[in-house]
Amino acid sequence: MTDAPDRPQILIADDQADVLDALRLLLHPEGFATEAAGSPAAVVQALQQREFDLLLMDLNYARDTTSGREGLDLLSKVRAIDRRLPIVVMTGWASMEVAIEALRAGVRDFVQKPWDNDRVVGLVRALSDERRRARHDDDRLAREMRDAAEIQLALLPRTLPLTPGWSFAAACQPAALVGGDTYDLLQLPGGYVGLSIADVAGKGIPAALLASSLQSAVRSAATRGLAPDALCDEVNRALCERIPTNRFVTFFYGLLDPATGVLSYSNAGHNPPLLARAEGTAEWLDVGGPVLGIEPTCAWQRGELTMRPGDRLVLYTDGIVEARDASDEEFATGRLQSVSPEGPGPSAGAFLDALFRAVHSFAGTCQEDDQTVVVVTRDP
Repeated sequence: MTDAPDRPQILIADDQADVLDALRLLLHPEGFATEAAGSPAAVVQALQQREFDLLLMDLNYARDTTSGREGLDLLSKVRAIDRRLPIVVMTGWASMEVAIEALRAGVRDFVQKPWDNDRVVGLVRALSDERRRARHDDDRLAREMRDAAEIQLALLPRTLPLTPGWSFAAACQPAALVGGDTYDLLQLPGGYVGLSIADVAGKGIPAALLASSLQSAVRSAATRGLAPDALCDEVNRALCERIPTNRFVTFFYGLLDPATGVLSYSNAGHNPPLLARAEGTAEWLDVGGPVLGIEPTCAWQRGELTMRPGDRLVLYTDGIVEARDASDEEFATGRLQSVSPEGPGPSAGAFLDALFRAVHSFAGTCQEDDQTVVVVTRDP
């Protein structure tokens, strides 16, 4: 069994007990913890139970064979369990064909039987140290990603507007810990409500950083009462000063007057929000202009409409309509229109829940892109 968990953990695989004993006697005084496996099945079982820093394995497990087939088959199983595990192969023969196939399967190096002790110890030390450094870096990156996810979540609105006669709901489900989608619902002076949704091109921390920068710029402009077209212009100029050349942002901003139901908006290359009228018709909010972050001198148009009692407005990112099922068919806007929660005059929250249930039922749990939705309903 293994000992001293701070030692490099080495799995040795060979069907000859004397070989296993010799290698363990060689490696243990050098500071390695070892575990022996006498068959391919034992190797698979060991790897399924815990992590190792290196696999030192024979290619032949059937007596009097030199094909290496069992070992090559085992390599594919090992890769399926731990694709980054360093592997050193021990062999008592030299076959270029098998060697090339083993290298393609992920083998890092070879040890010829009978082996040279110094070479074996040197290889095991170098590759296991490399593995441990990589694991340390992975752990650090995972911690940083968790911290970034907490920060990004904290930037989303903690409370939604409380406006008599209106219902608001929103949610963001990133495909990874952090993503490039963001949204906001702002209670503004004069009783107005600002609605924004955005999708930053790209994924991971770079997209999340740009999304947070965008959100800050939008809040600053919105609280100063800028109209949607003027807000797009100001936010775009701010983004163009610092956005990388391979990035852009699709964006929608709406300014709602709950007293009258009038919504003015500008759409900067974003998926057109759906306005579902109480009588069953649908309108798509596509007035605006190009995406943000490409050209500082662009201009946007402003659209305007009135939300009547019973109407529902749905803002969404492309992760919703581009979600795919097993046959590679998209959820698409047609299914978005057909979502209908049970009960008369459902709230924004009821529709939001029904939409996510419909998307997950259609596409399953494998999510390829961030999925963000903002819903506004006017009471009947």
